[in-house]
Amino acid sequence: MAEAYTVGDIVEGTVDGITGFGAFVKLPDGRTGLVHISEIAHGWVENVSDHLSVGDTVKVKVLRIDEANNKIALSIKATQPAPPDGGRRPRRDNRDFERKLADFLKQSEKKLRDARLERW
Repeated sequence: MAEAYTVGDIVEGTVDGITGFGAFVKLPDGRTGLVHISEIAHGWVENVSDHLSVGDTVKVKVLRIDEANNKIALSIKATQPAPPDGGRRPRRDNRDFERKLADFLKQSEKKLRDARLERW
């Protein structure tokens, strides 16, 4: 008999499979739900396998239940407190990019001048 979950429930499950877009978690009632890659951690997740392995026991929050299609959307990060910075990636220092762009433009202008002189 399937356990009745409701949106907002927090349960423990076992990671049953890993894909590029998330992880499948087997719930106590035997059903499997998906933790989308965006719901694994508060920070940037590039590779699910860096955070989870098959067989890991995880605490998940039920986000959505689609009984018609037998799908359950889960979240791991919703069971954890958010870090002070919200888990965002650190911003890049634009000065480095601007310096590289300025160098590129100088080189390009020099090459164009040289090319024009060669034609004469």
